[in-house]
Amino acid sequence: MSRSAVFLDEMGVGPLWRLRQGAVPEAVDVVGAPVEMEAAVAAPVLEAVIEVVTEVVAEVVEMAAEAKVEVQAEAPVAVAAAPVPAAEPDDTAWFDDAPPPPPARQLSDADIAALDWDGLTAAVAKCARCDLCKTRKGVVMGRGDRQGDWLMLASSPSRLEEREGRALPGEQGKLLDNMLKAIDIDAGSDVYITHLLKCRPLDEAGQERLPTEAESAACRPYFDRELALLQPRTIVTLGSMAAAGINPGEKPVRGKVRQLGNASVVATFHPEQLLQDGTGKAKARAWADLCLAKSTHGD
Repeated sequence: MSRSAVFLDEMGVGPLWRLRQGAVPEAVDVVGAPVEMEAAVAAPVLEAVIEVVTEVVAEVVEMAAEAKVEVQAEAPVAVAAAPVPAAEPDDTAWFDDAPPPPPARQLSDADIAALDWDGLTAAVAKCARCDLCKTRKGVVMGRGDRQGDWLMLASSPSRLEEREGRALPGEQGKLLDNMLKAIDIDAGSDVYITHLLKCRPLDEAGQERLPTEAESAACRPYFDRELALLQPRTIVTLGSMAAAGINPGEKPVRGKVRQLGNASVVATFHPEQLLQDGTGKAKARAWADLCLAKSTHGD
């Protein structure tokens, strides 16, 4: 179907009949009249349709041209990309082959003896004077009143103390507070609590063990400096290891007052032992020890 026929069909106009080439129209008046009339009517209609289609096509072309101009106007201006510099060789490759940094300088006994409280705490935190620094999970510095007259001294931190980073936490601390309160001592304002060793000794299986002589000697300057800064009047050792370690070579005896410089030393049980005492005998003996310490200390 031709293009003109399609437009005519859309407008409801019948087909335009044309003679075949070479055909001679019959001289019949009845037949010729309708053909001429249809041709006469179809011609102006076809011209009108073509004119309308031409206008529509022209309008569409014009709209497309305008849209293209807008798109070109809104398109971002292309900027020449800066050349990407060639990758430089890895300038940190030396790191893998570099020697490890030197360990922090360890303080001598004389250096430790000159520290104040803050310096002492910092030195203990980074201490590597013995091999305990390789297995410890943390250090345990003393706590309490740094001007207190009473010093509570244990041997070395337990697992709980290492985890808490605090001397005698939990039930042990509560029991000790109650024991001191019973002899009219305020544990919050007149007592300092510490250990001879600041790290927890462990064996190869990860179990707690007694400290070696070398470990005790390496850590002793820290305790001596605590003692010099605190200057307590009375020291109560908690447990047999603390009683033996405070004066190496001297056999401790419960119920007897010993001296360490200007301080009186009295031995008693560790609070952990008292918590495990089901008979009450250890608690009764501990009460006698505290009464001895109180009478020695005076008012």
